[in-house]
Amino acid sequence: MIHNKKLYSIALVSIAMTLVLVSIADAAPFAYITNLDSNNVSVINTATNNVTTTVSGLNNPYGVAVNPAGTKVYVTNSGSNNVSVIDTATNMVTATVLVETNPYGITVNPAGTKVYVANKGSNNVSVIDTATNMVTATVPVGTNPYGVAVNPAGTKVYVANKGSNTISVIDTTTNMVTATVNGLNNPYGVAVNSAGTKAYVTNFNTYLKDGTVSVIDTATNSVTAIVPVGIDPNGVAITPDGSKVYVANNGHEYLPGKTVSEIDTVTNNVTATVNVGTAPIGVAITP
Repeated sequence: MIHNKKLYSIALVSIAMTLVLVSIADAAPFAYITNLDSNNVSVINTATNNVTTTVSGLNNPYGVAVNPAGTKVYVTNSGSNNVSVIDTATNMVTATVLVETNPYGITVNPAGTKVYVANKGSNNVSVIDTATNMVTATVPVGTNPYGVAVNPAGTKVYVANKGSNTISVIDTTTNMVTATVNGLNNPYGVAVNSAGTKAYVTNFNTYLKDGTVSVIDTATNSVTAIVPVGIDPNGVAITPDGSKVYVANNGHEYLPGKTVSEIDTVTNNVTATVNVGTAPIGVAITP
C-alpha cells in the first residue's frame, strides 16, 4: 500500500507468534518469529521467505525486539521468567537474563543501551543494561502489563496495563513512573509515532465486542480520541511518516478475528479494513 510516495511493508503474524525484522549489513532482512507453543524462534530470510534456522531451548517465547544495530535479538520467555539474547551473526543464544514473573512485552531504546520488559505476573518493568546483560532497575507499574514502547528520544517508556486499564509513563532517567493515563479498556498493545507526540493504544475491550484504539497526546498524557476497530485488537504499528496506524484485530477463541484496521492519523478514522489470516496478533512495518 502506498502512502506519500513511500512503500511500506506490513507484516502480520498469527496468535502464537510475534515478529520483528532485522537487517544485517548488506544482507536481506531477517524476520525473527517467536513460536509460543514450539518453544523456539524461527529465522526467516525475507528475500526468499525461507526459514534459514531455528533457535531452540526457549520456554514459551512471547515478545521479541531487536537492537538498532541489528546485532542482537531479545526474546521474553514467559514460561521461565527470563529473556534470551540471540546473536544475529550466529543465531545462537549468548546470554539469559533473569527478570520477573511472566515477561511479555519487550522493547529496546533507540540507543540500543537499554531493554525494557513488561512482567505481566509481577506488575512491573525490568530494565536491562545491554552492555552487561544485567537488570539495573525494576519499575512498579499497573496491573498485568502487556505492551511496552519507548519514544524515539529514548526519554519515556509507555506501558499498557491491561488489568488496571491504564498506561504508565516511565521516565528513563529516573526509572520512575511520572504519569498515569486513565480511561482505557483492557489496554494491550502500544506504539509511539516517530515524532514522539502521539501514543496509540489498543483496547482489548470485553468478550466478543468491538475494541478501540485510544490516541494519547504525549505532551499532556491525556486521551484525545477513541477510534472503534475490530474485535479484541492486539498489535499496533505506525508508518514511519506517522500518517497511518495499523491494528491487528485478534478476535476471540469462539469468534477469531481476520482483519487489520487502517487508521488515518489526521482524522482518527478507520479508512480501510484488510482481510488477513485467522487471529492476527502482531503487526510490524518496515521503513
